[in-house]
This record gives sequence, structure tokens and C-alpha cells, in this order.
Amino acid sequence: MNNYYINGIGCVSAQDTSNLELNFSDFSELKNNIVDVFKPNYKAFIKPAMIRRMSSGVKSGIVASSIALKEANIDLPEAIITGSGMGCLRDSEKFLEGIINNNEQYLTPTSFIQSTHNTVGGQIALGLSCKSYNVTYVHQATSFESSLIDSMMMIDEGSDHILIGGVDEIGPHTTENHELVGHVKKESDLKNGILNSDSKGSVFSEGAQFFAIERDKKNSTYAKFIDVAVYDKLEIDEVENKMNQFLNDNKMQISDIDMIVLGINGDIDYDEYYNLLMRKTFKNTQQVYYKHLSGEYNTASAFGLWAACKIIKDQSIPKILKINNKEVPTINNVLLYNQYRGLSHSFTLLSSC
Repeated sequence: MNNYYINGIGCVSAQDTSNLELNFSDFSELKNNIVDVFKPNYKAFIKPAMIRRMSSGVKSGIVASSIALKEANIDLPEAIITGSGMGCLRDSEKFLEGIINNNEQYLTPTSFIQSTHNTVGGQIALGLSCKSYNVTYVHQATSFESSLIDSMMMIDEGSDHILIGGVDEIGPHTTENHELVGHVKKESDLKNGILNSDSKGSVFSEGAQFFAIERDKKNSTYAKFIDVAVYDKLEIDEVENKMNQFLNDNKMQISDIDMIVLGINGDIDYDEYYNLLMRKTFKNTQQVYYKHLSGEYNTASAFGLWAACKIIKDQSIPKILKINNKEVPTINNVLLYNQYRGLSHSFTLLSSC
């Protein structure tokens, strides 16, 4: 097994995360139940004539990937690997609306072409003139983790630097459907924050996070990526055993973890997966959460990885991310755990370097 170093990170989210002069103290908890991305200065990354033809996910993905590549000083990655649970959802909805409104006749293919999940990876490759390996994983809330697994295999097979990312966007019609079935929180339920939530649903949002993963360490290195594991479905009482197995496979145990990053989203029906770990397994470990800043989407775990990378490099845990207060002299080993509505469980392990 080789080393996998995260040497560049880029993020476009509900916060102004693309502004590298800002830090976590400049961000605030989301107060709306449906939140679009904070729009960066797209003209700094994309030709103005092309911007109007691109969906939100494509634009966000290009900005985030550009930042990650620039930090790692990579001109041309050897592979572009993307995860997306829903793809370019707005164009998908636009095409379907066209089918209905035009009685399935006289349809233009543009929205369909731009709606596919691999549109983001394809547009990044076109902008870079990258003709190398390019693939998109569509595995619901483990789509991003699937791209992490593939990046490990690519480096094991001889690649030196890989660009990976997770991208998802909001579609108004799809979000309305989620609201109807109770997956989206009511804004009145957000007064006390998601950490103290006693209601169903979560805050829906969108975002794009990209990472430059390389075989060798650089001055820009944020963290060392150790391993990732995914599970389709776990019962609450199975999580701890699977987590211990994952740590044992990497020659670690609970006491070796300096910080755990949890994907708490305020849904009372499913946050019990995290609560059990908080109250028992990691009660003496520093606990961190992030979806009060990013919102929930299929690849929101990539925002958690982005936050963990910044914490490891800075060796400082922002107050806005803390669940508890445990003294952590040095942040060496960090474990991330995420799930969505009892499915798509993932464990990701990072370390300082």
C-alpha cells in the first residue's frame, strides 16, 4: 500500500469557502431550510462567455477543482474522479419539464446532455485539456467515498497525482418532493440549531469539494489519507463493531483517535447513529460536526473531509465546529463517520504528516 497525501483542497458551499482569506470564524450556522451555494467570483475561474451556459454544479466544480489544483501546484492531473449522488439536477428537471410541456415533441437535447452525472468531470477535463482517466461514481451518499477508493487504487497502480471531488446541486422540483415526505426541516425548527434539534428532516443544500491526492508529500500537504470503508446498511448497534473493525484493519483503536468528525444533520430519526458514539464510544474524544454550515446533500461528507483537512493542517479546532470540549494537544489521527437516513455509511481515516 502506498501513501496518499492530500496536497490541495477547494470548496464551494453554502458558506463563502472559496474565499481563501476567510476562516471558520467568518461562517455562521444556516438559518434557512433550503440553501443555495454562496456564489464565488466565477469570472476569476471561467471564461465569461461560458458561465451562462453552465449549471450551478458545473461552475462550483470548476472553481473548487481549480483551487485544489493550484494549491497542489498541479497543471494536469493524471485522473479526474468525481462523486455525485444526483448529478446536474436542475438540467434534469428542465429536460423533464420540457417533455411534459411539449407533449414529448420538439425537444432540444441541450438540457439532457448537460444533466448527466459526469458533466462536471467532463467540463473540468475540457478546461484542462485533460485526456486521462475520467470517471464519475453515483452511489448516493457514498458517491464521494467511492471516488476516494478509486483514487487509492489509481495511486497503487502507479499514478502520482489524482483530482477527486464530490458535487451535488439543488433542484426545486426534487426539493419540493423531499419537503412533501418530511425530509426537509421546517425553518421554525432551526431556532435552536441542528445539534439540539428534536424534529425530523435536515437542511438541504448543495456544494462542490475537490482534493488533489498525490503519492508524495509537499509543503502544501494538509493531511495523509489512510483508508475509507463504506457500508450500504447498518443497524445502530452494528456501527461500533464495524468502526472497531475498520480501525483494527489500520492498526489503530479508539484511544488512538484524537478527533471524530460526525455527519449530524439534525434529523431526530437518524442522528441516534451519531448520538450512541457521542455518549459512549467517543465520550472522551473531541467531537466535531459540520452540516450546520454545509447543509445536507449526497456528497456533503466531502465538506467534512475539507474541514478535517484544514483542522489537521492548522492544528486548531474552530469553536463553531465543536460538539464537546476536550483538550487535544496534537491532532494526529482523525476519523470521519457519515450516514444518510440509516443508509450509505462511511468511515474515513486521516492523519497528520
